[in-house]
Amino acid sequence: MLDHVFTDAIGALRDAMENAFLERQAFEERFQVDVLLGDLTWETSYGLPGEGQPPRVRADITFDWPTWSQTAYRSWYIGEPLEEPPEILIEVALRVQRLAHRPDPQPVLAALPETSPLIGEQQLERSAPTVEQLYDQDLSDGEFAIEVSYEGTIPLEEQILADGSMLDEQFKEIGGWVASTLVRLGDLKFEFLPPEPEES
Repeated sequence: MLDHVFTDAIGALRDAMENAFLERQAFEERFQVDVLLGDLTWETSYGLPGEGQPPRVRADITFDWPTWSQTAYRSWYIGEPLEEPPEILIEVALRVQRLAHRPDPQPVLAALPETSPLIGEQQLERSAPTVEQLYDQDLSDGEFAIEVSYEGTIPLEEQILADGSMLDEQFKEIGGWVASTLVRLGDLKFEFLPPEPEES
């Protein structure tokens, strides 16, 4: 693994999720580089244990490391004064999927707080819900999903840049919050489609 504060944040998030006994959806994980702008993006997904594939409820987490953050980090790394701390942009999208009918957003929003717990000194703020409808090829059957995102930024002060392990303390609450929120969403009185049969 690279010795970089962005990868330290990825490791801290993974530890928080694994400590909350969430299952990583390995095929949903991506690390991408914007070759034109230079931004880095890491995406991962977690579900509750034993949910099957695909899980009924899922958390999709995205970290963005913009080019200006890399510039600020590089300047600090070579000994220049840190004028503005670099930031990681975070999105946590909570998704209820494989629904048999179009969901009412109201019970979903009632189960979700308006902000996340503190991540360091910052909170993520809840966005409006999005409802999706997916069809089969013949348009006879379909399924629905509803998603609500939490978004925010986490500034990385100089002491964190010097010791990336401090991110473990900042991210420790996020795993339990995601796990308990997925449980609440899974307990909502929606009708779910049966899980897809496992391939032999």
